[in-house]
Amino acid sequence: MPLEYFYVVSVHNITTVKREQAMNKFDLGGKTAIITGGGSGIGRAIASCFAQHGAHVNILDMDEDNLSSTIDEITSSGGLISGDICDVSDLSKTKQFVERFVKEVGRVDILVNNAGIASIGSLSQTNEEEFDRIFKVNVKGVYNCMKACIDQMVDQGGGVILNMASIASLMGLADRFAYTMSKGAVHTMTLSVARDYVDKNIRCNCICPARVHTPFVDQYLEKYYPDSKDKMFQKLSQAQPIGRMGTPEEVAVLALFLCSDEASFITGAAYPIDGGTLSIR
Repeated sequence: MPLEYFYVVSVHNITTVKREQAMNKFDLGGKTAIITGGGSGIGRAIASCFAQHGAHVNILDMDEDNLSSTIDEITSSGGLISGDICDVSDLSKTKQFVERFVKEVGRVDILVNNAGIASIGSLSQTNEEEFDRIFKVNVKGVYNCMKACIDQMVDQGGGVILNMASIASLMGLADRFAYTMSKGAVHTMTLSVARDYVDKNIRCNCICPARVHTPFVDQYLEKYYPDSKDKMFQKLSQAQPIGRMGTPEEVAVLALFLCSDEASFITGAAYPIDGGTLSIR
């Protein structure tokens, strides 16, 4: 075989080894993680990624079928995972869950606030009921989970909180008034918690994704564009400068880094993962 073949194979192998070595650095062995909205989409990808890297993961979700299938999938791959049906918009239920989890495993090292819902409409198109619905889950749900975990993290000597914001928290999105409001609140809550608890060894950051291909996208297309799903999917993908949607797994890798000890100097930051949406016009 030509020498070039061996050179290409060698470069490929070296690249693969380096990538594996880099991923192995993000070790979560011995750590516990609570992930809300962990039954599907980005939450499911984060749960799988964290479990693969040694964390004892507990996912919260309102969909029992999604919860069960995620647990089965991760367990079959050798991951340590459990799950609970929990409405994060209910503070008392959220506190009860965290107390039970701590009693079982001893601590909460990582909290990922991923649970959220979407809303379409401008200010004039958003009624009070819709505004309250979005606020209850996307804002109060994040508050409830941080409130339920923060004292435990202080008592145990530290922890990591990662909130799922959106590029909507960094720019105005057309016809997404309530959603943009809620994600802006998540961003500023992140900054406040990071500032107030930096001396308690608690880091708090947020991720700001652009459009990511999740089951929500498929459901949205099915509901609003049943006769032109493929065409609209392509249009939505090409609206991002990189020419495609992100994947849940790409977001999960960023979450893994930010929740690992490799990111110990990072707090109070908002990380866009947006295919160039914010920076390339």
